[in-house]
Amino acid sequence: MSQSPSDPGAELLRLAESDPARLMVVAAGAARRARDEGDLALASVAARALGIAALHVTDLHVAARHLRESIRLAQRAGSPELAAEARLRLSFVWCVRGRMEQALDEVDRALRDLRGAGRARAEAQRAVIYNHLRRPDEALAAYRLAVPALLQAGDHLWLQRVLSNRGIVHGFRNEFGAAEHDLHEAERLCRRLGLDLSLAIAWQNLGWLSALRGEVPAALRYLDMAEQRFRGLDTHQLCWTLADRTELLLSAGLIAEAREAAEETLAEFGRRKRTVGVPEARLLLARTAYLEGDHEQAVREARRAALGFGRQHRPEWAVAARFVALRSSAAAGTPRVSVERVERCAAELAAARLLSSEVEARMLAASLAMERGWDERAQRQLELAARRRLRGPAIQRVPAWHAEALVRLARGNRRGARSALRTALRVHDEHRATLGATDLRAHASGFRVEAAELGLRMALSDGRPEEVLAWAEQGRARHLLMKPARPPNDPRLAGALAELRIVVADIARRRGAGEDFAALTERQVKLEREIRDYCRHHAEGAALAAPVPHRELGRALGERALVEFVHVDEVVHAITVVDGRVRLRELGPLGPIRALVERVPFALRRMARRQSLPGSQDAAELLLRASAERLDALLMRPLAADVGDRPLVLVPSGPVQALPWSVLPSCAGRPLCLSPSATLWHAGNQAGGTPRLAGEQAGEAPRPGGDHAGEMPRPAGGQAGAGVRGPGRVLAAAGPGLPGARAEAEGVASIHSVPALVDAAAGTEAVLAALDGARLAHIAAHGHVHPTNPLFSSLRLADGPLTVYDVERLRHPPEIVILAACDSGRFVVRPGDELLGLSATFLALGTRTIVAPVLSILDLESTTLMIALHKLLAAGHSTAAALAQAQQQVAGEDLAAYAVAAGFVCMGADTTLPS
Repeated sequence: MSQSPSDPGAELLRLAESDPARLMVVAAGAARRARDEGDLALASVAARALGIAALHVTDLHVAARHLRESIRLAQRAGSPELAAEARLRLSFVWCVRGRMEQALDEVDRALRDLRGAGRARAEAQRAVIYNHLRRPDEALAAYRLAVPALLQAGDHLWLQRVLSNRGIVHGFRNEFGAAEHDLHEAERLCRRLGLDLSLAIAWQNLGWLSALRGEVPAALRYLDMAEQRFRGLDTHQLCWTLADRTELLLSAGLIAEAREAAEETLAEFGRRKRTVGVPEARLLLARTAYLEGDHEQAVREARRAALGFGRQHRPEWAVAARFVALRSSAAAGTPRVSVERVERCAAELAAARLLSSEVEARMLAASLAMERGWDERAQRQLELAARRRLRGPAIQRVPAWHAEALVRLARGNRRGARSALRTALRVHDEHRATLGATDLRAHASGFRVEAAELGLRMALSDGRPEEVLAWAEQGRARHLLMKPARPPNDPRLAGALAELRIVVADIARRRGAGEDFAALTERQVKLEREIRDYCRHHAEGAALAAPVPHRELGRALGERALVEFVHVDEVVHAITVVDGRVRLRELGPLGPIRALVERVPFALRRMARRQSLPGSQDAAELLLRASAERLDALLMRPLAADVGDRPLVLVPSGPVQALPWSVLPSCAGRPLCLSPSATLWHAGNQAGGTPRLAGEQAGEAPRPGGDHAGEMPRPAGGQAGAGVRGPGRVLAAAGPGLPGARAEAEGVASIHSVPALVDAAAGTEAVLAALDGARLAHIAAHGHVHPTNPLFSSLRLADGPLTVYDVERLRHPPEIVILAACDSGRFVVRPGDELLGLSATFLALGTRTIVAPVLSILDLESTTLMIALHKLLAAGHSTAAALAQAQQQVAGEDLAAYAVAAGFVCMGADTTLPS
């Protein structure tokens, strides 16, 4: 072990910053030998190193005991300087325990006996305490004294720590360039000195800084690297990484994940007795509870956090907690929330440089003032909020531009207000374009909803249908217009997905055999998180398409009619586009429509049960007919004069997203396509030409049946069917455990004169290879919608689930996809009508048309419908027309067949197979 006269035991101190668990063993032996040899100075350094290590891997009481022993040994050795160095570490123990006054007192005592680099280390420790107290100016002043002296002394061990901590201060001050410079320099020093633990801390801080700048993928990558290292070292620093991860998830709108992370953070701080972090964890939990609508818990946790910060003499943090309590109380309708209290809180947040929270507080104060009729007071708060629109992260600038729009609107400047709102949405779109991963982009839309709704509300009040359509498109399914940009042949992702399939298949086998599978379930959860996080790190950004102009939309529609539904302030409106003309209709309150929509799937499922009680199917049919008739009167009949009997393109919203439209009398037998947005429909329609409409002559297409029924064009020298590249290729596959799936796939394959993928041949990689570039793909399999992580929604194939993550690996998506799988057409809907799921992913990738059910279907009942559908497709009918006719054919059989057929919808642009 190398030593120097000025710092005996330097290697022990270095090891404490690198591998504290290993240091515990090495330093204990060194301390014993030093005491045996009478080397009290070295014994003091060893005890100090043990204290530093204990600070990271055992607990604070053990750390304090070792550091007091270090002070005692240094005093016996007659070295006040060594005692003072130990006091600096003891000061940090007090800081982490939330006892800030004692921490500062310990630094003051140490300073009396330190000179040169020692005084620099003391100033650096004082700065750390100021940082916890949110006193950045005083922290920077202390760092200005420390850094030159540490550089002159060549004390790189402390210098890397100082730079890492100073980077945090710069970050709090929104001085991002200076923060990044300090943190990367700290990272470089840690690598050079071999400081594994300190390197992970630098990564954690870089993750925190990236999150502050709104760079979510980079933040996730750094935090995951740090978390992995901290877990390997079993260090207390993990607490802060979990807290930073929670903050990041909140900023990305991933509320359910943030709730989980906040609870884990609070438990970890408590378990490791890191008292200083407990109020911060409670504050994070309060914020997630507020966003989930649990205002009672939000108020309770925020108040507990404020008390904790008060005891720790951290007033800037306490004001953040008080604001969350005020905001949650206001959301719960508590009458005691006064405008004055919120205004005062906003001013305190501004003083603490919590600028995003300040904007939210100003907006809340303005809203409360307007409710009381205090317009001038509200205007002043909006003006103060709007000042933050030019700098800072997107989640700060978007609401600040929203505030600016409200200011201009109050002054009668409607044009300026619309311009401000468009700027807010542009800022958000630019931010979202950097996120890459599908789920991050979808969840991030929650931050733009209010701005888009204000624009829509203004357009509705102006009564200009074209403007209403434009603003409706601004707030609808925008993330689907950005194709997932993930490397299709990423071997690491493919390997992780393959392992997940093995685990899921093994769980199913053990469940069927009545064996325990708890350990496998844990492995499944871990794998899903690894896949999710890896994809978030490595997905690239993409450009976002602008909303389609109404004139272009009108030209693309041709003889079709488009109906886009919107709801604002619980009132439903419909925008129609017919022959290039845009019209606007108010349809009525949302409540009755929502109630009726909820009855439809219940009635259809009851009708589909052949083994039900006598009269049950008939009662369900009556319920369905009555509900459908009433929905038709509310949604479609008011538009009859506009749309006539034309083929329809419907853009649903809110509760009608999962409505099986063919049950409505106005839609039965009519070619009808659904689309998440008019812009997405236009993009899909333009991608492949204009399909024939219902009633048009199909040309020379072969008739169903016979030796060459529906034969597709084949690439030269190739065998038609699965695994062959080129236009015209057809895939028909069946998953296991689904009665009738094999017969369905073979029947479909026969119509198109191709072999079917069934049994073991229908594995995930084989199906993916056949999907890539296919003209038509039909999959009959069990479907599963994952409600909390929609990108793990899946189709069950021979070797396990085919997930959304698998589908995103396709280079060339199939043009037409038909999924005979329960719920595969149903979306998980996020704020802003952002849709996630299998069908949404196919559409985002560029698939033009999807036929799938929006509710659970009976396994045996879809075969008849699917065979009828494919015969019509092979005969040259467009997909929407073929589905409508097939549903009509099957509906005459019995109630169960009708119910199953009614559950299928056609999504995307209407397409026709080539002759």
